[in-house]
Amino acid sequence: MGNIKVKKALNNNVLIAGHPGFGEVILIGKGIGFNRKTGDSIEDGQAEKMFVLKDEKEQENYIKLLPFVEEDLHEAIISSIEWIKSRTGSKLNEHIHVALTDHLMFAASRIAKGLELRNPFLVETKALYPTEYAIAEDVVGLIKEKSGIILPEGEIGFIALHIHSAVMNRNLSEVNKHSQLVTNLVQMIEDSLGFKIDKEGIDYTRLIRHIRFTIERVNKGERVEEPEKISALLKEEYPLCYNLSWKLIKVMQQSLRKQVFDAEAVYLTMHLQRLQKKVK
Repeated sequence: MGNIKVKKALNNNVLIAGHPGFGEVILIGKGIGFNRKTGDSIEDGQAEKMFVLKDEKEQENYIKLLPFVEEDLHEAIISSIEWIKSRTGSKLNEHIHVALTDHLMFAASRIAKGLELRNPFLVETKALYPTEYAIAEDVVGLIKEKSGIILPEGEIGFIALHIHSAVMNRNLSEVNKHSQLVTNLVQMIEDSLGFKIDKEGIDYTRLIRHIRFTIERVNKGERVEEPEKISALLKEEYPLCYNLSWKLIKVMQQSLRKQVFDAEAVYLTMHLQRLQKKVK
C-alpha cells in the first residue's frame, strides 16, 4: 500500500492523509484517528480496515457532514459499511459514505422529532433486491445495537437501494427512477385487470423481476428473439393481456426513451396471463 502519512485527524474515525498513489485522501475507519499526530505513518495492518475516499467532491461533502453526525451513529455507519462490503464481497462505490451517512443522519433526526418517512417502494425493493434487503436488515440491527436508534421498517428499503446502488456502481436516482417506473407499471396492470396483486405472493415477485429484467434489457439494447407463432397465438387467445402488455411497453419506451423489441410483449403477455388465471 506504500507509505500513508497522516496530515490531520478530523475525529476518532476520520483522517486526512497523504497517499503515495492518490495524493490527498480521506481515510475512514473505526478508531483510526485516535491519538494520531501529523506525520504519523499508517501501518499496513490498519490500512486493511480503512476506506479511502479519493474523489475530491466526495471528500468535500463528507467533511461537511462530519460536524453534524453524532459519534456513536457515525461509528455505527462505519461498521455498517464494513459489513456491507464483507457481505457483498464487492468494491463499493465511494459515494456510499456520503450518501448513507447523509441519509441515516436525516433519518435519525426525523425519528427524534417523531416524524416517519413512508417508503412507497418497500415491497418492490424487497422483491427486487432480496440480498441487499437482507443486508439492510442487518444494518438496521447494527445501528440499533451501536447507537440505540431504532429505524422504522421503511428504512430497510431505503438502505437496500443505497447498497444496490453502491454495489452496481449506479446512480441512486437511476435506481429510483426505475423503481418509480415499476410502480407505475404495476398500477397499470392492476387497473386494467381489475384486481389488486398480492404483494407478498410469489407471482408478484416474479412479475416485478420480469419487468425489472425487461427494463435492464431495454436499457442495454439487448434483443430477445421473438417466437413468431406464439405471438399470433397469444394475440388471439389472450387479447386483453396482449393489449395490456403493449400498453406497458409503450410506457416503458416513453420513460426509458429507448426502443423495446416486440418479443418483450410476448413474454410480458405470458406473465400477465398467469396472474389473471390465478384470480379467476
